Amino acid sequence: MSYKILLQVFQETWVISYKKVRTEPKSTYLIGMDIYRLFELLKHKDMKKLAGKTAIITGGNSGIGFATAKDFLAQGAKVIITGRSRESVNTAVAQLGENAYGIISDSGQMEEVSKLAQQVKTITPTIDIVVINAGVGKFDALANMNEATFDEMMNINFKGAYFSLQQLLPLINNGGSIALNTSINAHIGMAGATVYAASKAALLTLAKNLSAELTDRKIRVNAVSPGPVVTPLHSTDKLGLSADDLKNMGDSLIQKIPVGRFGEADEIAKTITFLASDDSSFILGAELIADGGMYNL
Repeated sequence: MSYKILLQVFQETWVISYKKVRTEPKSTYLIGMDIYRLFELLKHKDMKKLAGKTAIITGGNSGIGFATAKDFLAQGAKVIITGRSRESVNTAVAQLGENAYGIISDSGQMEEVSKLAQQVKTITPTIDIVVINAGVGKFDALANMNEATFDEMMNINFKGAYFSLQQLLPLINNGGSIALNTSINAHIGMAGATVYAASKAALLTLAKNLSAELTDRKIRVNAVSPGPVVTPLHSTDKLGLSADDLKNMGDSLIQKIPVGRFGEADEIAKTITFLASDDSSFILGAELIADGGMYNL
């Protein structure tokens, strides 16, 4: 029973009780107080923020995406995750448990992106929340960057994200929410991050421009920009760095983070949950930076 229905029941019952107050004052008072106490108890109970909502999270099989899927489920949502590896998606869905569903889709392959809406429709006719999370990061100096690596990052981080949204937009209920996982690299200068930063900056601009397009449907688009976070992305294989270079990069980054540590995926997930929920109903076209103070301090 919703809060509004409970309020209505309370009000109607109180009116009935009030009319009987002259003939049964004591019993009426007790009945009214019992209903009032029940109402107050339920009002202050920690209600699940995403109850009844359906969400899709691209790249939800690991890292921030997986942590977000867990938090969404804990908050009452039905969650669809995507990933390019059938094995990793199936494993993630099994770990997530009830109300979790998986779709095999590579955000870097337009042929697969073009089928995303149809795949979602086999699970649900509509969705309420979209989290664009799938992404890759490879770092190298401009002098050493090759076209294949450039295209891989741009195709997944921006082009794939853009056309995934195009696929999903007709399925999003009016009043829905879109959260884009970007990066503080869109703001700061970092050697070797030219392509990665450009791809995330492109995604970040989408929060404002797409919000302007969707105001008539009351769909909010916002971005979360994490700083360094402990995820599978932070590895020699994913970043294209040697073990020594990765260690040096990590040591250097920690010195620049005022809180003195990398963030945890769960911390970013809670920020995304906030943007997905009605708690952020007055926020659109905005960016929340979650970086331990690295950019602002």
